[in-house]
Amino acid sequence: MTIAFWTILAAIALPWLMAVLKKSPLAVSGKYSNRAPRAMQPKLQGFSQRAHWAEQNSFEILPAFIAAVFVAHFAGAEQATVDQLAIGFIVSRVLYSICYLMNWASLRSLVWMVGLLFIVGLFVVSA
Repeated sequence: MTIAFWTILAAIALPWLMAVLKKSPLAVSGKYSNRAPRAMQPKLQGFSQRAHWAEQNSFEILPAFIAAVFVAHFAGAEQATVDQLAIGFIVSRVLYSICYLMNWASLRSLVWMVGLLFIVGLFVVSA
């Protein structure tokens, strides 16, 4: 299995990590109800709310990344380049999540754009 394929697993795990952080006793003001998590989400504030938003965004970008890795693989793009772009995407997503959690909005937007460029790069090397 290629490194790029392993990064798909990492990308899948990132929203789960954000979900754990949003429910963390240190992050939630008040008691988080796991019996009705969707009812709790509008009540989240601060760090927990930002972790929730980072979780949602991580799920939203996931299909594009998975598609880009598979297109690069099936198009026969050079594997080392595909691996580097996929790792770059994961690094950008970790940095993006940190920016979201720390409430660094402008830097977060810049890092999001870098992540998107890694996905575009995967398609470009497939051409």
